Amino acid sequence: MKKKSAPLKHIVLSHLAQAKGSLFLAGTCMLGYTLAQLLNPWPLKLIFDYVLLEKSPASPFPLLQKLIEGNKFFSVILLSSLMLLIALTRGLFSYFQIFLTSRIGFHLVHKLRRELFSHLQTLSLSFHDRTRSGELLTKITGDTKILRDVFSDSFLELIAQVMLLTGMLIVMAVLNWKLTLIAMSTFPILIYSLSSLYNKLKKSQKKQRKREGIVASKINELLPAISLVQSFAREQYEADLFDVDSTRTLKQSIHVARMVASTSRTVQVIKAFGVSTTILFGALQALKGAMTPGDVLIFSTYINNMYGPIQKLAKLSVRFSKAMTSAERISSLLEIEPEIIDRTGAIKAKNLEGNITFQEVSFAYEGERTLFEKLSFSIASGQRVALVGASGAGKSTIAKLLLRLYDIQDGAIFVDGLDIRDYQKESLRQEIGIVAQDPILFGTSIKENILYGKPDARDEAVLEAAKMAHAHEFISALPDGYATVLGERGSTLSGGQRQRIGLARAIIKEPSILILDEPTSAVDAESATLIHEAMDRFQEGKTSLVILHQFNAIQDFDKIIVMKDRQVVEEGTHSDLIALNGYYNELYRHQGL
Repeated sequence: MKKKSAPLKHIVLSHLAQAKGSLFLAGTCMLGYTLAQLLNPWPLKLIFDYVLLEKSPASPFPLLQKLIEGNKFFSVILLSSLMLLIALTRGLFSYFQIFLTSRIGFHLVHKLRRELFSHLQTLSLSFHDRTRSGELLTKITGDTKILRDVFSDSFLELIAQVMLLTGMLIVMAVLNWKLTLIAMSTFPILIYSLSSLYNKLKKSQKKQRKREGIVASKINELLPAISLVQSFAREQYEADLFDVDSTRTLKQSIHVARMVASTSRTVQVIKAFGVSTTILFGALQALKGAMTPGDVLIFSTYINNMYGPIQKLAKLSVRFSKAMTSAERISSLLEIEPEIIDRTGAIKAKNLEGNITFQEVSFAYEGERTLFEKLSFSIASGQRVALVGASGAGKSTIAKLLLRLYDIQDGAIFVDGLDIRDYQKESLRQEIGIVAQDPILFGTSIKENILYGKPDARDEAVLEAAKMAHAHEFISALPDGYATVLGERGSTLSGGQRQRIGLARAIIKEPSILILDEPTSAVDAESATLIHEAMDRFQEGKTSLVILHQFNAIQDFDKIIVMKDRQVVEEGTHSDLIALNGYYNELYRHQGL
């Protein structure tokens, strides 16, 4: 799979550039919060030194010192009110910072999810064939949420904690640089412990996210198949399998939690040692008169608060290790370049005549043996062609190659004399209508499912397409008619009803070429008759390729292409092939016709 330059960084930086105004306000609030946090213990120092102990050394707040001189009762009320004002100011700055950063984070995850979802739709079927859908779901929802949480709650918090730590160290150094050095003596041990934990956590987080992706894939695979599980009474079997995967995820999660807990314990022990040592030396300095009791109070408050930011940095390291893992997973997905891309100078396909030629086409699914080797056949404009053969002969793959859902390894596929790789792939697919054996319907209204073929079509076109597909009668009988919302994958409708809505979706598209993949194989006789009638009317004048296993109406086709062992072995009309008395005749007789 090809790679391109990582777009994740570009997406994030582009978003931050657009939100620079909100970022500036959030940064201002963060600065205000940090200053308020630094001022928090000072009113208490002033109460101790200037009111209770009646000391009068030089103060960094001369105006405030004048206000509190004299009346002690007034001074205590003033300083207590100042403590309350600082707390209110801190809370106000904190509120706006959290609100602004959260809003930026939610917009970022919205943009990331949109980019991921759009990118996934451009990747070829070969990528989706080998990738678990649950793993992709985890990346779109879980990994983007982790990035949002880190940005909203952690990124600016990291800066705030660093600023707060720096500010406290500066103030402490001004008060007593020797005591500050003693307080900082535990930092190297703490930094070493945190960096060691971060590296271990990053590895563990990768394993954990991988395990979570496996569990999500299991759920995503199993829930749509719940009827099969119950029909075969395999509930306990599936529960046991799920328990194995879930238990592995649980063990990995507990391992990560144990590492986080050990960090908290380490920080607490180092904190206790640092606080006790600082207070001991600070008290000795105060007894000698080198410091005031208020200064010791400032030191004890700061040293206690200092380990708060450090402990938060430890927790943030856990979040950032998760975020780095998620960022790598998202980036690796965004770096994958679509395999099916338009050639330089590709033209738009429009109003095709429908001449189709497979010329010595060789193709193999990725990692598998060759499916086709120099496959060749042609279909003339306006012909109705049946493609028949045993299961596994490659009939459905031919339809996917014509739609250019996969690219061939050798040879060429021509439509109207032009290699399909010279058409813009989106325009080519718009010119081809397809009705699958089991049509996929969405959990939206019937009208929206039909309009999926042509979103800008008028209501009259929807009605006409439904009538042509013999679907209008049963749709009108539903309580909400065309506004009826279907169950997931159209589960609230019968097979025949789903097939007719799928046909209406192809009809409203007005394609130049029509592909029908076993359209009546899984429906009742009445629905099959209605579908055949609808197809007969719709196919008039269009090139049609119908993949068949049942030969009931095969005599009506202009041409029959017979496949065996993934090669075309016979071509011709029904009567010509019967006269050959070859493989087609054998298939025909096996159906008792």
